[in-house]
Amino acid sequence: MTGPEGGARSAQFYGGEDRNAYLHRAWMRRGMPDHAFDGRPHIAIANTASELTPCNSHLDEVAQSVKNGVYEAGGIPHNLPMVSIGETTVRTTAMLWRNMAAMAAEELLRANPVDAVVLLGGCDKTIPALLMAAASVGIPAIVVPGGPMLNGTFRGQPLGCGTDVWKLSEEVRAGGLASDVFRSTESSMIRSRGHCNTMGTASTMAFMAEALGMTLPGIAGIPAPDSRLLEYSHATGRRIVELAREGLTPADVLTKASFHNAIVALAAIGGSTNAVVHLLAIAGRVGVDLTLDDFDAIGEGVPLLVNLQPAGAFLMEDLFRAGGYLAVLREVRERLDPTAITVAGRPLVDELDGHQVWDRTVIRAADEPLLPDAGIVVLRGNLAPSGAIIKPAAATPALLRHRGPAVVFDSVEDLRARIDDPDLDVDENSVLVLRGCGPRGYPGMPEVANMPLPRKLLERGVRDMVRICDGRMSGTAYGTVVLHVAPEAAAGGPLALVRDGDLIELDVAGRSLTMLVPDEELRARKPAPAATAAYASPRRGWEQLYVQHVQQADTGADLDFLVGATGPAVMRESH
Repeated sequence: MTGPEGGARSAQFYGGEDRNAYLHRAWMRRGMPDHAFDGRPHIAIANTASELTPCNSHLDEVAQSVKNGVYEAGGIPHNLPMVSIGETTVRTTAMLWRNMAAMAAEELLRANPVDAVVLLGGCDKTIPALLMAAASVGIPAIVVPGGPMLNGTFRGQPLGCGTDVWKLSEEVRAGGLASDVFRSTESSMIRSRGHCNTMGTASTMAFMAEALGMTLPGIAGIPAPDSRLLEYSHATGRRIVELAREGLTPADVLTKASFHNAIVALAAIGGSTNAVVHLLAIAGRVGVDLTLDDFDAIGEGVPLLVNLQPAGAFLMEDLFRAGGYLAVLREVRERLDPTAITVAGRPLVDELDGHQVWDRTVIRAADEPLLPDAGIVVLRGNLAPSGAIIKPAAATPALLRHRGPAVVFDSVEDLRARIDDPDLDVDENSVLVLRGCGPRGYPGMPEVANMPLPRKLLERGVRDMVRICDGRMSGTAYGTVVLHVAPEAAAGGPLALVRDGDLIELDVAGRSLTMLVPDEELRARKPAPAATAAYASPRRGWEQLYVQHVQQADTGADLDFLVGATGPAVMRESH
């Protein structure tokens, strides 16, 4: 690409001598030299930095390193702020806005005079949203993950953000930890910039971006305060200019083979269940035929190698110290598809040579895993005709086959009002069921599936129960939790028909989730009025659009009119 005649997108805005080209160049000059418009690649830096997204608050510094690399390689960088959503702070749930963020990013990338884009994300939904957008637009793209925060400690022990929130808060409810001591852990838990330092959704999606081939190999998992993140960001700036000239697009990288590798990686790292819904959505944008059953089939038999919370003991800084993500992938190399390439232009498997494990307590050998089979399991049955998932690595083994009576909650509010009622008819054999938390019902699939246990059972020492929900759970959470039940209750799924006392049978090995109620009785039942009254019924704005068009969890919970790609064609001129 040597000039406007080379076919660059930006040249369609800046090339020529007519009035429109004049307007575009003149308004963009503001200190730019003439040679900025001589056909050099114009690079967008899709930046989700925000002080209200605390995990992404440092991304302006990262963006500057990307800019430096772009300039050095002969490109013209442009900071392009994006919709930023922080999982810990927004209400009702960050997942409600993943699709909006993806749609906004897609439209801005298509509308502006850019030839390629660097995607800066960190907190849970920002990387998936940006990847969905880039897949739909189809211009060259690279992800730069913001990186995890440094390790925290409490009373000499590792303190994992997210995971230990759940543990410590349950200890407070059980009476084993004073509330003022619990509060005192806040500063030691969150002690630096960066996203969660457990294998939560943010860490998982950074690794998924690398497994998919959408990052420079080796960047995922570098702690946010580590200067090597800026070094990789600079190199990414250089590489995106090369990609703009080469024309390698997300469609060339995001193949069925790359999704195969991501699923293998998801099991090996003990990654978040949220990756399932995000990978399905990304695949839908790029046109890859990925299904829920692929997660079960490809992930089956993949060992859990990463000893990180919530499935293990260590934190993200330890994983990086122990050899990092590529060292983990090297342990399962024979399970990877060798045809998948990365944005570096080479097969992912070729990037694994030389990456060693330096601490086997953190990264296990494939023949000495934490668990021999850590893949996400897909469950089906009359309670989940379109599927539900469970993460065995985070569950109690004794509960992976269980039969018990249902204790049903019709909404999150109902759960909060009654879970600690001493008269609640519940014991450790019960199955807690929460409905109305799916894409449509809440809306947005909140992370509430890992329901708090009843106080009276906590006081007796119970720390896990079978829980079933049509919502999600945090990647930092743990427990025997069946989630993403599809169809959700608000979409007419059988979860709406469950009643207190119904026997429910979970058989993870048998891949089944069954309500032991005769079919004829189920056909005669109507959804509980209290549940239907609690379903979302927005009257305006994004929530109304979302509820009308969101798909179910088993296909990625994207909006039906956003599935697929529109491409990078420049919009019609308006001047």
